[in-house]
Amino acid sequence: MKRDTDYTWHLAELMARNKMHNSTDLAPHLAERGINLSSAQIWRLVKQRPERISLPVLAAICDVFHCSPAELITVTAEDAALAKVVNARPRQDPASDKVRPRRARVTPDD
Repeated sequence: MKRDTDYTWHLAELMARNKMHNSTDLAPHLAERGINLSSAQIWRLVKQRPERISLPVLAAICDVFHCSPAELITVTAEDAALAKVVNARPRQDPASDKVRPRRARVTPDD
C-alpha cells in the first residue's frame, strides 16, 4: 500500500510564543550559535515551509527555543487513496445502432 507523507513547520508559532514577532528577531540568536544567514534566508525559514534544512541550523533553532525537532516539525502519514475511475462503465461498440443515434438529414421544405 502506498503512503502519503507530509509535514507542518511550526517555527513561526514557536517564535510567537517566545515574543519574537519579526523574522529579524531570530538572526542574533542564530548568530550566537554560529549560524549566519541573510535576512532573506531567515525570512524564508520563518514564513515558508522549508524543503530541506541543514542539521546545524535545525539544532540551533531547537537550542534557541529549548525544544526538540518533534515540536518544530509535525509529520503526518496516511494510506494513499485509490484513484477514482472517471468512466466506470465499459465502453460499448461504437458501430452499434443502440449506442449512437443516426445522423439526421435536413432537407428544405418544398
